[in-house]
Amino acid sequence: MSGKKREISRRDFIKTAGAGGLGATLIPLSALRLSHASASATVPQERIVPTRPFGKTGVNVPMLSLGGVLRRSDQILFKMAYQMGVTYWDTADSYGWGKNELAIGKYFEKYPDHRKNVFLVTKAATSDPKKLTEKLNASLEKMNTSYVDMYFIHYVSDVENELTDEVKAWVEKAKAKGKIQLFGFSAHKNMETSMLAAAKLGWIDGIMMSYNYRLMAGNEMKKAVDACVKAGIGLTAMKTQAAFSANFYAAIGSETDDALGMTKNFLKKGYTAEQAKLKAVWENPNIASICSAMPNLTILQANVDAALDKKKLSEGDKQRLERYAQRTAPGYCAGCADICEAGVDSDLPISDILRASMYANSYKDRRKASRLFSRLPTDVKENILKADFTMAEKKCPQGLRIGRIVKNACEDLA
Repeated sequence: MSGKKREISRRDFIKTAGAGGLGATLIPLSALRLSHASASATVPQERIVPTRPFGKTGVNVPMLSLGGVLRRSDQILFKMAYQMGVTYWDTADSYGWGKNELAIGKYFEKYPDHRKNVFLVTKAATSDPKKLTEKLNASLEKMNTSYVDMYFIHYVSDVENELTDEVKAWVEKAKAKGKIQLFGFSAHKNMETSMLAAAKLGWIDGIMMSYNYRLMAGNEMKKAVDACVKAGIGLTAMKTQAAFSANFYAAIGSETDDALGMTKNFLKKGYTAEQAKLKAVWENPNIASICSAMPNLTILQANVDAALDKKKLSEGDKQRLERYAQRTAPGYCAGCADICEAGVDSDLPISDILRASMYANSYKDRRKASRLFSRLPTDVKENILKADFTMAEKKCPQGLRIGRIVKNACEDLA
């Protein structure tokens, strides 16, 4: 990779870290200048993102997937992603209140011949077969397509109760009608448990789960990935930047010196810390693709550059990421909700609250954070301020100050 080597100041780092959860760095790289290129520019074949097998489905997908909430005005981004081979597009009926699907539909209206080359995925947060039918049909209409390549149930955390025999029958019918080609789910919490359970079902084609340099080294995650590989399930990694689930400084204090040192070391080698985190995930050949939110051309070009770079992370690079993960663990929720939630008397969805905090403080998306928090029942919100989180904090493998973070989120987002 030929990224420009330069020193980065503490102020530059803090600005970059604030946007790190969105994808790769906001620092322009020298290898590509697509942010200034015409949408009609021809991308050389060597600049096309490689593909990987998606489990045992017989389908190959780009190792980088276009995610996030894009608007109708972002058509040039869709076009450049398409030209660079980023043709795995991930969306959901809820993204941007449906505006993301409408943006994709606008693109296919203008470029209908491109549809057959795009691996299109959308999601719906329901296990009710009737609602799945309604939501799928609505999504197809908005995206100007008669089918999706893969359909997900969004945010699954209890496979036994959510992926029922009724859902299986619905999947078989939807496939027979040609409305979906593959089926699976996304998992934001209890990922390992959900993946292990799905591997036993025999009818799950794909899973998108939180997977990053913090989580991938865990024994349970390794077992879950191995089980899915044996079952032929295609795996897509998300949340690869491992953004903090709570306000970083309020949760664990300042750790900018560690992060700054790591960033400097990576920059000397020609790539950013954000790109290094992507490369760490891609080093596992069983991860078919990384789904990354890429809201602008600069982030798109940086992520593509990382995907094209053949250089492996050194052992020193991996150790730096591991040390950083260990030192900053108390600021990151690993999604193991079945552990911490068993440590409170009240039935509190701790992981869901921390997820809302992550969107508010790490992604700076207060609208989504407030929307996620507003879904909590009134009695749950009331119990948050009264609950004793002592045992939950003792059980937390990450050492999160759960009580403080959850109560701060409640006060901040209510």
